[in-house]
Amino acid sequence: MKKITFLISALSISILVFSQENSLGEIHGDFNLNLQSYQEDSAIGAQAADEIILNNAYLNLNYTKGNFAAGLRYESYLNALADYDPEFKGNGITYRYATYSIDGLEITAGNYYEQLGSGLIFRTYEEKGLGIDNAMDGVRLKYNPSIGIYLKTFIGKSRTHFTYADGIFRGADAEININETFDSESKTKVILGGSFISRYQERDNLIFTIPQNVSAYAGRLNLNHGKWSYYGEYAYKINDPVNVLTESEMNYASGNAFTQNITFSKKGFGVVAEIHRADNMTFKSDRDRDGKAYLINYIPTLSKPHAYSLLALYPCATQADGEFGMQFDIFYKFQKGTILGGKYGTKVALNYSRINGLDGGPSFLNDNTEHTPSLINISDGILYYKDLNLSLNKKISKKINTNFILANQTYNKDLLEGKPTGDYGILNSTIIVADVSYKIKSGHSLRMELQTLISKQLESAKQLAEGDWSMALLEYTISPHWFFTIQDMYNNGHEDVSKQLHYVNLNAGFIKGANRFEIGYGKKREGIFCVGGVCKTVPSSNGFTLTISSSF
Repeated sequence: MKKITFLISALSISILVFSQENSLGEIHGDFNLNLQSYQEDSAIGAQAADEIILNNAYLNLNYTKGNFAAGLRYESYLNALADYDPEFKGNGITYRYATYSIDGLEITAGNYYEQLGSGLIFRTYEEKGLGIDNAMDGVRLKYNPSIGIYLKTFIGKSRTHFTYADGIFRGADAEININETFDSESKTKVILGGSFISRYQERDNLIFTIPQNVSAYAGRLNLNHGKWSYYGEYAYKINDPVNVLTESEMNYASGNAFTQNITFSKKGFGVVAEIHRADNMTFKSDRDRDGKAYLINYIPTLSKPHAYSLLALYPCATQADGEFGMQFDIFYKFQKGTILGGKYGTKVALNYSRINGLDGGPSFLNDNTEHTPSLINISDGILYYKDLNLSLNKKISKKINTNFILANQTYNKDLLEGKPTGDYGILNSTIIVADVSYKIKSGHSLRMELQTLISKQLESAKQLAEGDWSMALLEYTISPHWFFTIQDMYNNGHEDVSKQLHYVNLNAGFIKGANRFEIGYGKKREGIFCVGGVCKTVPSSNGFTLTISSSF
């Protein structure tokens, strides 16, 4: 309590100190409450919570005046929702900072989020949906010494739940915009960047010689010319030994990764081609701890993030210890007045992605420090995930808008979910989605989703997969205040008839100004939830939910 009082007092004093005349600066903030009840449901495997009701709540306060900013975040987990790490327990101020800028120099003390390049060697961020918040606590400097040159350096520890990991991170980044620096009017824009990060953690292993300082570096290039753009980055991490071979063997392999992205876009047409490769690139804030709370770098998946329920039923989790991925996106809009465009135009998008294991196996599980897996393997190596999807968005009339998707996905359930080999094997699914919106009258609209997933196991396995699914959703909106939703997910294709269950959810919401209220009741299936290739397991549940959000 003394700590909370001190921080609030410090923020108040800062406001007074930097106030001049009647200009006191501005305070902005937001509040979020997520509450859920849990009751036992043996049919779906849902367990009751001892507390009956679990709760996550957050309050952000930010003050700004001129070149000065300060803020804090209060978090409350009494106790945390069932899909959160149980180490989120209690409440308190978990984030506080002060920032000041003068003559091109920005100084931050306290908590901050930072990313070097695309995040291959370092990224701290907040993603409440995953229960991730690995904010740094320390000092950061950003400096712009001249036009087109951007420098930053920092030192600190990474947050894990309500504490901080043992590792101390020191990082630096430099970026130069060639065109800005040399005042060039060339049509080709060039940006070069380089990053360095080092983690210090005291050696506490008496058997193995473990480096106390583990460093990583990366270089990047960004090119833009007319309708074309390119981004490429390469990263290298020195050995960061962990016991992954046997109880008496330690892995001393180094790690590396690269990502390449080429984009072409013009009005009504776009193409994106991407590849990436990662080998032994897991980087943690504490070498001895496991779990996503300790990850300090980020390698995003190259699979398309799907918003529809059955398309996202089997998401792809990035395997930083060894994978090669590629993705292609093509977008085209048939213009109004053409045969395929019709009166309002037609949007078509085709996406293909494939992620494999490294041919020859990753360095992560190989005790030969000279081991080098294949650099590029489009079809070799173990198949992790494959997704081919085609979407068509068509406005039929002023009242009717439609979206249709056809997809085929292949999912290595054992590998991506960390299950024993042969438990479920590889699943192949065909998914069809139809989404139709109808404007009834001014302010009133009705939206309907129909989805089906037809799935099969490609090889014999010890366990039965869930099989086919169907989903129907109906949403009625009365703008700008009300919305009502009913959804039913039905596991109609499970070979075990007793598990052919309905998961029905009812929701109602009210929005007024900056305030949003939503209440719901229903059942959730056990599954995997992912954001950008980082995933968590969501347990099955049955109960009420209440969500309140507000901002000012």
